[in-house]
Amino acid sequence: MSTAIFAAASVAMAAVLLALPGIHKIRQGYIGVYYRGGALLNGYTLPGFHTLIPGLDSVREVQVTMQTDEVLNVPCGTSGGVMIYFERIEVVNILSTDVAHDIVKQYTADYDQPLIFDKVHHELNQFCSAHTLQEVYVDMFDQIDENLKIALEKDLDKLAPGLQVMAVRVTKPTIPEAIRRNYENMEAEKTKLLIAVQAKKVKEKEAETIRMQAVIEAEKIAEVKKIQTDARLVEQETNRKMSEIEDATRLAREKARVDADFYALKKAAEGNALRLTPEFLEYSKIQSLSQNTMIYFGPDIPQYFNSLGVTPPQGVMGANSSTQAKTISATEFAGKR
Repeated sequence: MSTAIFAAASVAMAAVLLALPGIHKIRQGYIGVYYRGGALLNGYTLPGFHTLIPGLDSVREVQVTMQTDEVLNVPCGTSGGVMIYFERIEVVNILSTDVAHDIVKQYTADYDQPLIFDKVHHELNQFCSAHTLQEVYVDMFDQIDENLKIALEKDLDKLAPGLQVMAVRVTKPTIPEAIRRNYENMEAEKTKLLIAVQAKKVKEKEAETIRMQAVIEAEKIAEVKKIQTDARLVEQETNRKMSEIEDATRLAREKARVDADFYALKKAAEGNALRLTPEFLEYSKIQSLSQNTMIYFGPDIPQYFNSLGVTPPQGVMGANSSTQAKTISATEFAGKR
């Protein structure tokens, strides 16, 4: 009995010792693909501990999270025949877990070599061969990363759906030293030119600011003068209206006074017309005669005064030629009447 137990334990121990080399770990962010005798097996494993048959099977980890592939020292010949080098090109990409096994089956676990690295070399050389050094190094350099990303996405959509390019970063290429010095000198002159242009713009801006301030000041003065002029016009218009009102008031007052005088005279005339009766006129005559102290009668008295060239005084009256001149008092005359 003890011999059987010992034999079983020995077999179990041997099985464990044989299985230990086959235990392995898949890291987080990766999946495991397996080969047996060099052939890719179906399926894949997720992160964690797994087993395989030592000596027959092998495992490769394939990253399925975002990663950055660096393509280094890419030679590139321009259309003018100048050889330049891109020291580093970074391609940020991510592989979907669902298509990872199929892509590994088609392009091996090193799928990024044909799909990314080789493609970057090809696209860069295509771009350089179609453009001059000036365009590659200066004029169109800011477009290289975007053009390269578009070209990679276009090919990956056909060759490896599920492998996505997130971004492409391209460093400034290395050019021959003599050409680089020329570009540096050109950039220095361009910088000086830009500084001069900016200085000119600053002066123009200052002059424009001064001009605008002068215009604003002139407009302010003109506005003040306009306000003052409007105020004077309003004052003059007010004075004119007040004068018109005063004239109208004065005219109405004078008209009222004239109308009153006319009415008084009219009423006086009407009163006189009513009062100047024959009896009143006779009475007024007697009253007038009674105020004279002497009355003269005689035919020669008026001629006498006429010969002297004067008007006969009041109370001198003419009589018949046969009447003798006689002087009587007014009282006596009135009594005789």
